[in-house]
Amino acid sequence: MVYCRSDISDKIAAALVALNKSNFRSRFKLTDKDHLYIQKKGIDVIRSHAFDFIKNRLAPAFPKKDGKQTPMKGHPVFIAQHATATCCRGCLQKWYRIEKGKPLTDDEIRFVVKLVMGWIVKQQD
Repeated sequence: MVYCRSDISDKIAAALVALNKSNFRSRFKLTDKDHLYIQKKGIDVIRSHAFDFIKNRLAPAFPKKDGKQTPMKGHPVFIAQHATATCCRGCLQKWYRIEKGKPLTDDEIRFVVKLVMGWIVKQQD
């Protein structure tokens, strides 16, 4: 799946609206500790962490412990992944039609990171 820049923005905005309507996904919120961590590290470092987590834990065709690889707490990106349904390959397939069983493309990785970061930035408001 290839996205152009405007497609990504539109898709992210639409996904954030849909996720907000989900009883399960909309329950996730950043804690005060998460907000302080983001302030201390800076948004660019958090984005770098998001990229690393997605690349290493989600991008492989068959991620280790798929469905359980994303903790429910411990880092703002983990919370954002659950809130945005980017926590496992099953959620990616269900919510975004990104197939299981194949590695994520660079465009798909960028999309997931931008979605996660969009949610985090919204939480900062």
